[in-house]
Amino acid sequence: MIKIDVQRKWKILVPGLLVIISLLLNLTGWLSSSFCNIYVKYVFPIWVETYGRLTGIFPFSVGEIMLYLAVFLAAALVLWAVFQPLFVRILPKKQFGLFKSCSLFLFWVFGIVCIIMTLNCFLLYHASPVNERYDIGGDSEKEYGADEIAALRDYVVEQANALSLTLSRDEKGSLVYEGDMKQEAKKQMRRLGESYSALKGYYPNPKPLATSAFFSQQYIMGYYFPFSMEANYNNIMCEINMPSTMCHELSHLKGFIREDEANFIGYLACVDSEDDFFRYSAYLSVINYLDNDFYKAIGKNAEIYLSHPAISSQVILDDQFLTDEMWEKVEKGALIDTQTVKEASNTFTETTLVLNGVEDGKISYSRVVNLLLQYYDGILY
Repeated sequence: MIKIDVQRKWKILVPGLLVIISLLLNLTGWLSSSFCNIYVKYVFPIWVETYGRLTGIFPFSVGEIMLYLAVFLAAALVLWAVFQPLFVRILPKKQFGLFKSCSLFLFWVFGIVCIIMTLNCFLLYHASPVNERYDIGGDSEKEYGADEIAALRDYVVEQANALSLTLSRDEKGSLVYEGDMKQEAKKQMRRLGESYSALKGYYPNPKPLATSAFFSQQYIMGYYFPFSMEANYNNIMCEINMPSTMCHELSHLKGFIREDEANFIGYLACVDSEDDFFRYSAYLSVINYLDNDFYKAIGKNAEIYLSHPAISSQVILDDQFLTDEMWEKVEKGALIDTQTVKEASNTFTETTLVLNGVEDGKISYSRVVNLLLQYYDGILY
């Protein structure tokens, strides 16, 4: 009897300890960026080199399966919390024992989720920004104005316009990649690791999302799964988006969890490639952010805007998420209205970012412009 009691206590105590440890780690992370920097530099890479290698063996996305399992378990947890008092009264003793076992299982799941999300996601948000951890050029304290934004924007537009005329296309005019994109993405990330040491080491293959249509409804190009240490990409979006997306998601596996930093690293990884397809993907990944910020910087003055190089009609055609034909297929097979899915996804993403200290939420994606301005300081202006 004593052994049974001890076993029961441990079954409850362990997940409880996981929750408490998670809370303490999160509190420490909020209070000390130095703690998070040490964690990201010395501890976080261990998970990629070990667990990431294990999940990388599978050709499919382990994290995607976990995600949908998590939705089911979350629903079960809510039902458990709501109906527990009722079940206590009406269930026979034997059946209630089964219910307690299910409750204990959900408590274990909750504890495991808390510790994994803390170690593989939440702590990463509180590490020092990339431009404080590394010398990316320029001055992190400098404020850039309309002249610098114009120079950078015009450079990217001119490069994109030129590359759009050189790449292979099919009979419909769609861009076609000839090569092993996943291997090139990993190669470019390892090359970038020569300048940014955190990017060194093992990279698993980026994996396509089996339910890319559903992720398309959320306007998601890629997804990092903390539970499986995988970089995933939407395999029905326009192919030109894939190189920068793969590198973006792979950067999350190296501890760069903020979206503006992942955009920046994805751009750098692709832009210096000898592969023109990757270079074009880099320019398209930031061209809208730069164009929008430039337009705002000149006070939305149409005359000034039109005096600068125009984004070519071919670049505009290439710079899309899904083709009209693919959107039609997505909408036809959708179980839930796209607008509803998009709004729910935006709310979840916005809330997650804000809770992790990213006060401007999804707008933070566009902060890649600030990093690019600093990077090109001394090169373009």
